[in-house]
Amino acid sequence: MTAHGILIVEDEGVVALEIQDRLESLGYSVVGVASTGERAIQMAAQHRPDLILMDIILRGDMDGIEAARQIQQKFNIPVIYLTAHSDEATLQRAKVTTPFGYVIKPFEERDLHIAIEMALYKHQMDQELRASEERLRLLVESGNDIVMVLDRDGKYTYVHGL
Repeated sequence: MTAHGILIVEDEGVVALEIQDRLESLGYSVVGVASTGERAIQMAAQHRPDLILMDIILRGDMDGIEAARQIQQKFNIPVIYLTAHSDEATLQRAKVTTPFGYVIKPFEERDLHIAIEMALYKHQMDQELRASEERLRLLVESGNDIVMVLDRDGKYTYVHGL
């Protein structure tokens, strides 16, 4: 089994090193550490990690929520927020980016490990579902039959071949 590559986005150097040590002790590979949102996006493009651990408050003009939004949009890499900020306004902003987890600092190593494993598994299942949906769509659209899909209220949600 190859170690999953994780990008750490954390602007406190000592905290980033502690996270890196914990991840490596759990068997993960750290592909890099970014301290700004802009650098996180660059490193995500360069390294294509399996997962990103993202702090919300970062150096520079871009916070972790905006960086996560752009990374998700451009690269479809799952993000877990690893942050000390749990106020309602921050939580509401973060929810919109559909993170794969939200871990509050200080954290227990076991909690971080569980969040990572669940996120990696959920992302894999999401990828498989998308591929299956695409195969089904291609099958339906390549046929000569008329296909209609109705919702529970009897309204058409998909029509092909008319």
